[in-house]
Amino acid sequence: MPDIEITNLEAIPGRAITRHLGMVQGNTVRAKHVGRDIMAGFKNIVGGELRGYTELLTESREESVERMTQQARALGANAILNVRFSTSSVSAGASELYVYGTAVVVS
Repeated sequence: MPDIEITNLEAIPGRAITRHLGMVQGNTVRAKHVGRDIMAGFKNIVGGELRGYTELLTESREESVERMTQQARALGANAILNVRFSTSSVSAGASELYVYGTAVVVS
């Protein structure tokens, strides 16, 4: 599979857009883990990074980007421009991480 360049810029410097393929997106919905919630409660008392949540968000971003990239490959893209992330609460214990961008062919 060809590599896909991913950027939050509207263009890739030095490259020309030869085809616009449209918006591509990827998302994942994740629920909090009870063990992570307990540890987060302790961290709220003493302060510090909530590593369990950091890991959860990192995994969510990676999975969402991979899904977006798969969609772009299926369209024949070799780049995704203007990439943005969004999050939303789906329920009391679950959140969605959504990523989207514009699939293009650049030369």
